[in-house]
Amino acid sequence: MGKTIAEKILSNHAGRSLRSGELALCKIDFAFGQDGTSSIIIDRVRDLGLKTLNTEFCMVIDHSAPSPSEGVSRVHKKMRDFSQEYNTAFFDIGCGVCHQVIPESGKILPGELVLGADSHTCTYGALGIFSTGVGSTDLAVALATGYNWFKVPETLKIIVKGKLAREVFAKDIILHIIDNIKADGATYKAVEFSGPVIDELDMDGRFTMCNMVVEMGAKCGFMPVDKKTIAWLKTRLPKGKKINPVAADKDANYEKVLEFDVSKLKPQVSLPHSVDNVLPAQELKDTKIDEAFLGTCTNGRIEDLKIAAMMLKSRKVHPGVKFIIAPSSRSVFLEALKLGLVDIFINAGAVIVACGCGPCVGTHNGIPADKEVVISSANRNFKGRMGNPSAFIYLASPATVVASAIEGRIVDPKKYL
Repeated sequence: MGKTIAEKILSNHAGRSLRSGELALCKIDFAFGQDGTSSIIIDRVRDLGLKTLNTEFCMVIDHSAPSPSEGVSRVHKKMRDFSQEYNTAFFDIGCGVCHQVIPESGKILPGELVLGADSHTCTYGALGIFSTGVGSTDLAVALATGYNWFKVPETLKIIVKGKLAREVFAKDIILHIIDNIKADGATYKAVEFSGPVIDELDMDGRFTMCNMVVEMGAKCGFMPVDKKTIAWLKTRLPKGKKINPVAADKDANYEKVLEFDVSKLKPQVSLPHSVDNVLPAQELKDTKIDEAFLGTCTNGRIEDLKIAAMMLKSRKVHPGVKFIIAPSSRSVFLEALKLGLVDIFINAGAVIVACGCGPCVGTHNGIPADKEVVISSANRNFKGRMGNPSAFIYLASPATVVASAIEGRIVDPKKYL
């Protein structure tokens, strides 16, 4: 019997053959923390008395960048001091969201095992990496020992076929899948995506889908490592680094194989306060919005900004809507500037904020008022997610977010594309 991608990667890092359900200690290739989780990591490293770290480590300031408060500034200084002392890689304010800057950095490769003190670490499965989020103490243990323990997950194989309508994007596909599988339907499982629609997706779309597998409970998700993946990596890897992709065997054993035909799929919207509460955008046309947000580790990449600019050119944001845009990284921001996208956004009435997570996690740069309605390109809409438990968050693709910002209500973006 062959092996899944998860079984192969964990076997490679345990030094022995593993099957789903088995427990193993596995060597960690890379680990990171962000400013919402790194303070505890640092404290645990101090508690353990470590003089050196046994796993490559970096920290990213993205959740509150720049600092919105005195307390956060103390955390940021603590991180900077630790990074200098232990000589780690460090991405300071303005660099962007961890799940964009770390792949861009060329520090992680297909087939590797990566831990992050952030639940959306599963994003890197778009590069064929077993990447998963853990608690800060678990991550500190990996820094101390170079290892962590894993239960090898069962794997769901999801085949996506059909032909996408022009108004339907990767975000719509993953919201549709989550709506079917539900928020706990893939708990502690790996997900392998395949099929002709996946093959046609660009890398930004693949990152979007892997980013959200945790919203159905999954441990990790994988996209095929193909020519698109290799081309994306080659422009970012340091010289001398080799790409060794891992693929599932043809006779791999899957817990389930699910097929989704997306030919008739319409733009999807996730309603408050659960990601798996999904309806077509056209059924929500009477829902007025107060704020629109385009950005995050899910949909703040250059292709997302290109779609937004194309829709906003010669148009204006509705006067009753606050439209906030946060590029996912400095390089994405620079590319948007080079292409003239930022001029379009500003002339349309949008506000550009620092590269980072701010509005998504509710730390600053766009906290809604009581009872305000927000449509966001983010990955979560739990009560209080954007900083106010009395607000209502709807999730959608960048195209649906922009169309809604133009009209002041949730709409299907088809007529703007």
